[in-house]
Amino acid sequence: MKDNLIQFAICVQNQDCEDLDLLKLYQVLIDNSAAQDDYIRIIDESGEDYIYPKNNFIVINFSSQIEKTLLPLFKMSA
Repeated sequence: MKDNLIQFAICVQNQDCEDLDLLKLYQVLIDNSAAQDDYIRIIDESGEDYIYPKNNFIVINFSSQIEKTLLPLFKMSA
């Protein structure tokens, strides 16, 4: 993962995680402790963050301009 404060990931697997929507873009919170155990911290539709297996996601590295455009949209939907 890159060292930005804002990251996004696409859900590519939701087996045993029915609260995740396949192919949905989620905001990621950096959590080094979770990452050591191959987990990723995701903000879901409720606006709460939870950890999920990292292999359920592909982290997307957008340019800072795109991240600045996306972040307000995520805050509005939470």
